Amino acid sequence: MRMETTDEALATAAGRGDRAAFASLVDRHYERLFRMCWHLTRAEDQAEDLAQDICLKLPRALRGFRAEAKFTTWLYRVVLNSARDAGRRDTTRTRAMEAYGREATLAGSDAGQESRASWLDHAMGALKPDLAETAALIVGQELSQADAAAVLGISPGTVAWRMSEVKKALAAMARADIEADKI
Repeated sequence: MRMETTDEALATAAGRGDRAAFASLVDRHYERLFRMCWHLTRAEDQAEDLAQDICLKLPRALRGFRAEAKFTTWLYRVVLNSARDAGRRDTTRTRAMEAYGREATLAGSDAGQESRASWLDHAMGALKPDLAETAALIVGQELSQADAAAVLGISPGTVAWRMSEVKKALAAMARADIEADKI
């Protein structure tokens, strides 16, 4: 029976320059990394760019991996920090997300479902960044509140509060759109 090497052991080895360990980590976690990037950027091309940038920076970042948390928790932090940095550099990100939502609405084949998906995509893009990040981890990555709290460096109670705020914000946006006859 062959035992699989843990992520933490691979990360430690990759941090010391082991290329095979690095390749194994990327192979295991690229889809997760990309999904998180997509949930944060809400646009496939931006998510691809961000994921590729992270993969390029990851060998250097792994030198600082201390195995104080699970590798996936550490990786989510790297993704969040990279997304925040990209957001600070790119002030047109919000406008790009809005354009993506409009294009999805225009291109939809199943009008009802596409319209709802487009509305949700646009609404998530309109949330404050801390709420959007929390929602991306809880809803998009299906993390528990405790795991999301570890990634974000906040308490589980704060995660619960943020998710409550997300629900309130989305409900308020839906009411406003219904009143404006947009949905």
